[in-house]
Amino acid sequence: MEDKGARRGGAGTGAEDVDYLYRGNRLGLPEKGSGSIPGVGRRLVALILDWILALAIVRLLFDLDQADQANVTLLVFALLTVVLLTLFGSTVGKRIVGIRVAATGERSLPWPVAMLARTLLLCLVIPAVVYDRDQRGLHDRVAGTVSLRF
Repeated sequence: MEDKGARRGGAGTGAEDVDYLYRGNRLGLPEKGSGSIPGVGRRLVALILDWILALAIVRLLFDLDQADQANVTLLVFALLTVVLLTLFGSTVGKRIVGIRVAATGERSLPWPVAMLARTLLLCLVIPAVVYDRDQRGLHDRVAGTVSLRF
């Protein structure tokens, strides 16, 4: 196990590294348990579950060719994500793996607008895979949100 103190300072590190102990430390979040930042694996499973749900809805409701099905699935995924995050702070996939989305207070966006911006950037994929040491993707940073464990 790596010593937390070993990550502080040292050759080639910037001043901001001094404050980094674990993901979420700079946001005042606990290292483990409820309220901590979930790992990438847990979030990826949630995303896959949400995509499967959107795909199932599209297949049940529409008779589409492959290309149209992909586009409609993305639209259904986005709609489900915005609505469920706005209403409950969690999607079906996130709920299953124990994740919720919370505001950090760094943006003054109304919650529905933040969820819309977050989801649109998530659907572009690249903003979601570019993340900081706290494992907050660009979509979370723009919306002023963070994913937390239940």
